[in-house]
Amino acid sequence: MSDHGFRARRDWAALKRRLRELKMIAYGAVHKDHPIMAHIIPIRRCNLACTYCNEFDDYSKPVATDVMFNRVDRLGRLGTGIITISGGEPLLHPDLDQIIHRIRSTGAITGLITNGYLLTADRIERLNRAGLDHMQISIDNVMPDEVSKKSLKVLDRKLQLLAKHALFHVNINSVVGGGVKDPNEALVIGKRAVEMGFSSTIGIIHDHTGQLKPLSAKEREIYLAVKALEKRNFSQLSFFQEAIANGQPAKWRCRAGARYLYICEDGLVHYCSQQRGYPGKALAEYSVADIRREYLTEKACAPYCTVSCVHYVSYFDFFRAPQTIPDTRPFEPNAPPLVQIHSAGKTA
Repeated sequence: MSDHGFRARRDWAALKRRLRELKMIAYGAVHKDHPIMAHIIPIRRCNLACTYCNEFDDYSKPVATDVMFNRVDRLGRLGTGIITISGGEPLLHPDLDQIIHRIRSTGAITGLITNGYLLTADRIERLNRAGLDHMQISIDNVMPDEVSKKSLKVLDRKLQLLAKHALFHVNINSVVGGGVKDPNEALVIGKRAVEMGFSSTIGIIHDHTGQLKPLSAKEREIYLAVKALEKRNFSQLSFFQEAIANGQPAKWRCRAGARYLYICEDGLVHYCSQQRGYPGKALAEYSVADIRREYLTEKACAPYCTVSCVHYVSYFDFFRAPQTIPDTRPFEPNAPPLVQIHSAGKTA
């Protein structure tokens, strides 16, 4: 296919995706008894072992495809607007394309968070056919180091393949904060993403409970420079990050467990990847009553939280429903995580 023909297909896909997104936003703004976004885990295993990550192991088997279908269908019945597949490394699941297609059948927008290592031209085309809407790749540095192998040097060829073949939207997320040796690299990564026609976002590396690691003056400078590259949708609504980048608590109502659900490989609903264990209820049994309860439950971890996806979906309800149910968790920002993943990948 000619470049002109591919661009026309990509633009048409983007238009249809945008219309579906606007419909999702309108419905979410009016109705509050359903999740806006859910992250679902089809496999905990990852082909990498980034030392800051507590969301992987090196041995887990894929969740059975029929089990994944049941979970996707349940999210669909709850009215979930966006279902994003994460991991581990989701491209390791042998039936990922089928799972993506199943998500689309519910009417939800489909997302995929991947390290990008397993992408090939054929794999990208398969994701196109499956109906993927969004992909995010986090790139942590320009050159690989002992902390992370998710480097621009290694992944730039993958980005070129995406620019040539992907009909879905691609976002490249860079990071600043603890563990990043040179914050200037985030700006290099962001500029390269924009140069290739992708969107660019930046995140702040958090600790094992999702809490802020304060930024230095140089890190804040780079953070603001990369933020200036962001020109897409919710990525611009990052007031919470601007506050915590300056070491200030963010004042907001976290709707985790209601507007945002994190479903682990065992099929349990959690507030987020960094607060696993609460509410810890099986998705198969999760109901509108649970959504309403968590919608009104204050989260003690909220003021210094850097988990951006939860912030974004909570914007839908910033103007309504003060949270009147206290958080009864024994939350301590410096306490060990509920599920500790060691560097070797084993779960304690």
